Amino acid sequence: MKKKVATIATAAILSSAFASTAFADTYTVKSGDTLSHIARNHSITVSKLKSLNGLSSDLIFPNQKLTVSKTTEVQPSTPAPSAPSTTTNTGTSTYTIKSGDTLSAIASKHKVTVAKLKSWNKLTSDLIFPGQKLSVSDPAKGTTTAPAPSAPQAPSTGSTAPAPSNETATTVYYKIKAGDTLGKIAQQHKMTVTQLKALNNLSSDLIYAGKTLKVSGQVTISEPEKEVAASNSADQLIKDAKALLGTPYVWGGSSTKGFDCSGFINYVYNKSGKGLVRTSADGYFNRSYYVDKPQPGDLVFFANTYKKGISHVGIYLGNNEFIHAGNDKVEISSLTNTYYKKHFESFKRFY
Repeated sequence: MKKKVATIATAAILSSAFASTAFADTYTVKSGDTLSHIARNHSITVSKLKSLNGLSSDLIFPNQKLTVSKTTEVQPSTPAPSAPSTTTNTGTSTYTIKSGDTLSAIASKHKVTVAKLKSWNKLTSDLIFPGQKLSVSDPAKGTTTAPAPSAPQAPSTGSTAPAPSNETATTVYYKIKAGDTLGKIAQQHKMTVTQLKALNNLSSDLIYAGKTLKVSGQVTISEPEKEVAASNSADQLIKDAKALLGTPYVWGGSSTKGFDCSGFINYVYNKSGKGLVRTSADGYFNRSYYVDKPQPGDLVFFANTYKKGISHVGIYLGNNEFIHAGNDKVEISSLTNTYYKKHFESFKRFY
């Protein structure tokens, strides 16, 4: 390979931190942090950290605040302002999602479980959008809660515009500027790249200055459809990758005449419809998120091989095996191999 792969860093991925008690110590997430790193630095378990913050997954974001200790159960005398909860005619309390919200934070705020929240709203995933209304009490029981005071909305940076007359009032548009990327736009509007692409029916990451993107509203692709598509896509991706076994290693190569590690990733994922821009192993590392439980088709990264930092990448096949452009050719290797075990960095997944 000329590039091989570092250091086990298990992974994490989003959910807003939510402190519901007074005197709780908090930590602001930095770029590259994972739940396991944060838990270890504060001498608690990942399970305890997730419990303190009402997290149902390992997903976290830079600048997110996490509760890392909880010294008292005393509730604040004056509740913090939040987005308004309203009550329907049947007595069912509803909550209007605002930018940055997650199911776990909403569930914690209304003292319910994420499972109940998803059940009451017939949600098949954790994907939610600003402006969407959720039932936060059991519709069958019709319990009510007092409306919470509205939180003032901070002005959005960048070029945003109200929806055209044929769109809903909650739809907001963003005008793309030179130098923008989907990742930058998604972070600016507190959403994931996956949400942004789904909202705009994008099949690749290619965008153009002057065009507009929806940055709030309802996604038009159903979650079951996306789950089935993701499963089928992973199977096809692995099939396409294995069809290239034995292809020679070529530095900078990204065609069937020869591949280097990032060129192999670029070719295989684009063949499966991902629409990647050709970059390095480190570039793909920065546009993907950590996963603790990798699935076939996820990325596996290695560090400090032929250079310092992220320097090699392959595609995880399951059973501790991965396929990659190795020293001489595209091959399947084991993560239990002494070399790869030493340089293993993490499992990640494209946004």
